[in-house]
Amino acid sequence: MWNPRALRLGDLGRFVAVAACSILLLTACTRSGGAPPPSLTTGPPPSSTTGPDFPRRPDIVLVVTDDQRWDSLGGMPAVQQHLVSEGVRFSNAFVVDPLCCPSRASILTGTYAHTTGVYANSGRYGGWRAFHRGSESSTVATWLQDAGYRTGLFGKYLNGYRSLEIPPGWDRVFAFVSPRPSYFGYTVNDDGVEVSYGFDPKDYATDVVAAEAAEFIRTTPRNEPLFLWVGESAPHLPALPAPRHETVTIPDAPSPPPNFNEVDVSDKPRHIRQLGPVGPGAVAGVRERGARSLLAVDDAVERIVAALRRSGRLETTMIVFTSDNGRSLGEHRWNYKLAPYEETIRVPLIVRFDALGSQSKVIGRLALNIDLAPTFAELAGIQPAAEIEGRSLLPLLLADDAEWRRDFLIEHLRTDRDGAPEIPTYCAIRSVRWKYVRYETGERELYDLRRDPYELDNVALAPRATSLLRRMERRLIEECDPPPPGFVL
Repeated sequence: MWNPRALRLGDLGRFVAVAACSILLLTACTRSGGAPPPSLTTGPPPSSTTGPDFPRRPDIVLVVTDDQRWDSLGGMPAVQQHLVSEGVRFSNAFVVDPLCCPSRASILTGTYAHTTGVYANSGRYGGWRAFHRGSESSTVATWLQDAGYRTGLFGKYLNGYRSLEIPPGWDRVFAFVSPRPSYFGYTVNDDGVEVSYGFDPKDYATDVVAAEAAEFIRTTPRNEPLFLWVGESAPHLPALPAPRHETVTIPDAPSPPPNFNEVDVSDKPRHIRQLGPVGPGAVAGVRERGARSLLAVDDAVERIVAALRRSGRLETTMIVFTSDNGRSLGEHRWNYKLAPYEETIRVPLIVRFDALGSQSKVIGRLALNIDLAPTFAELAGIQPAAEIEGRSLLPLLLADDAEWRRDFLIEHLRTDRDGAPEIPTYCAIRSVRWKYVRYETGERELYDLRRDPYELDNVALAPRATSLLRRMERRLIEECDPPPPGFVL
């Protein structure tokens, strides 16, 4: 009998190369703007040595939280048990635009904001409508749906999605259409029908989304592969916990890092210099509420894993857990996202795929949110469109010493945050060792992350950094192309 945990690398190569004949219909499709659709890679049928039940296309479950820091997994026991202990944790996982909607658009397409056209949560260059106008017709959901997957969208989709329209690529939709993060008193698009929920404990959104996702798993025919997007609102403010978790004791916070309420910000750009210290009590409250709200997400992971196990799918499912961006909690006096600092761009990323064996290991290579779509495409035997800018993570999952990227681009467009201090438009290059940021104001930041992991010493103006600064500037110009609207390099 086939044992997925004993799968050989050669078997996995055959596994990801197979595509059902029905997906050949995809070649007849076209994308908006005339670009070709994803082409398909086909290969020989699976070897008979893998057993008659060997799946040609694995199931894929993606759990996306909202504003979750990379260092917040310790209080999630189900995530630790079912994902971290059974899979791979990427310790250097990042987003390429640290804001909700741009990041989610990048997850869905495998491309940067300069390709999706989504730089913000609203306005001309932001929100669902910008995505709808540009990139929504070709996403990992449309690719997998055309490849014969049953696709399900549950919970948060994109900021500004307040429509009963079914987005392209989704067979089942149960998506928030409320204007703010949903915990209680929210509305969903339930397959084109508007349904409102109240304030009873049974209406708690994280639990409702988890139940709908588990039902989707239960009702999908066993011979039909599934792709499941589970978008939870936690720990985004107001970070309301489930009633059962309101009084749960949260472990004491670790000692503040050296960059908390950074004392000397004279080397920082003006938007940081003008900030006063962040109140420790306010930061502690955000942390505690966020941690309590994540306990229901942890329960949701438990429920989803149980549903996969009961349906006989667990051993042939890739489960990915991540967040759309991180959040600063007083580091450099900043208490939000958007900034190019480590606290906002770094996210949790865990991959469990039992076909690779029980791994429980850590990979330190640079993994990005734009890598998820090409990973899922390769897993399903689909070759993404040429404009895909991410890279499949499968080579790293097979051999973490595989040839890989040494740096990546971060981009941000200035947005109005209701009168709060803005962050100017910028492009940045984050390499294995260095981070270089160039703002529309002409200000620059350069950090040696090996010697200065807390980004306390901006060496952009140091004479010793002149040569390096020129090299980083050339690299930034290469990658920041096209630049964000209005940003002149």
